[in-house]
Amino acid sequence: MSRRPLWTISVLTTAEGEDAVSNVLTRVMSQPASSYTDLETGATRVTVYLERRPKRFPVLSESLRTELQRLGTCGLDVRPAKISLNRVQPQDWAESWKRHFKPIELGAALLIRPSWSQRKPRRGQELLVLDPGLSFGTGHHPTTLFCLQQIVSFRRISSHPSCLDLGTGSGILALAAAKLGYRPVEAMDNDPDAVRIARSNGRLNRLPRAIQFRVADLTKLPLRPHRTFDLVCANLIAPLLLAHRNRILARLAPAGRLVLAGILRTELPRIRSAYEADGLELVASQSKKEWSSAAFAWRVTA
Repeated sequence: MSRRPLWTISVLTTAEGEDAVSNVLTRVMSQPASSYTDLETGATRVTVYLERRPKRFPVLSESLRTELQRLGTCGLDVRPAKISLNRVQPQDWAESWKRHFKPIELGAALLIRPSWSQRKPRRGQELLVLDPGLSFGTGHHPTTLFCLQQIVSFRRISSHPSCLDLGTGSGILALAAAKLGYRPVEAMDNDPDAVRIARSNGRLNRLPRAIQFRVADLTKLPLRPHRTFDLVCANLIAPLLLAHRNRILARLAPAGRLVLAGILRTELPRIRSAYEADGLELVASQSKKEWSSAAFAWRVTA
């Protein structure tokens, strides 16, 4: 394992704001965040680890500051929300992943495990092996887990469905869909490193040709796509889901299902209202702590 120094971007916050700040940092940096709480002071530090010093730290810092201020307006206490950049000596991060990334079972359909786990799938279960590395997505976050559950459930009501994964991160949703028989499967992310890791996970699972991974920015996607998909997963931040829902909905097939995640509980009513105004209806939702996720289908008119 490389012993080169790593870089960290950290946000000092409160225990109350830990999950929300972790999600913001993960989204802005396209890296998984970890956190540590000092039991004496109650202060929580949320951190992402980078292989190289970020080239545009002032721009990233401003984006983080904007998102942290948005959390405050939603009623979460994230103060002091102090952002810092530091150079640190490397540790054995693979061992850290082994402590925190445990196998996940999605009923009788799918077992997701890291490569170092020896857990065997049960009869009839598909196996997905995942090495997230420094990319986001292991399935443990409630919003990611909701998306996985929707992938499993939608397969039961649609024959030979297709899938589009917007903001793929480690590739976990696209890989799960491909393992469960979705074809075609396309996945995109605006971070080249995330797409590189997702492709690596595709090769690890012998799925390199089953999924089209590509670097793409949702905000620049054409309004007239080359095709539509039966299942569209968009695990993105609320401002993107609201501002670019025309691009998202243009990719949803007439009998398809749209899964939205990465939403703060306080943001769900606004998102639901916006998508229902565009002709969809809520078919499933879930809220855990401050996070919400929702699934929509086109409204059937008489």
